[in-house]
Amino acid sequence: MSARIYSPARTAMQSGTAKTGHWVLEFEPQTPLKIDPLMGYTSSTDTRRQVRLTFPTQEDAIAYARKNGIPFKVEKAKKPKRRQVSYAENFRYDRKIPWTH
Repeated sequence: MSARIYSPARTAMQSGTAKTGHWVLEFEPQTPLKIDPLMGYTSSTDTRRQVRLTFPTQEDAIAYARKNGIPFKVEKAKKPKRRQVSYAENFRYDRKIPWTH
């Protein structure tokens, strides 16, 4: 019954940082998924897979796990790499790929 504590990255549909910056505690799956032979759905008897706890800080998530005796591992948050892009660069005369309509 180990848990994973991490800060989720923004989704592919986000350009800003909304709904990021919080920390999540999720339990690792203990049983593999089973495939239903008739419909092909996947299911599991592990109900801890459905539990997802959110915390405002990493320290709160770690304190909760220690208080309840849950073994955990922390995945460090990765800072997004931001590229500086200028609109004017689309119209430079020395572009590697010429701009056309």
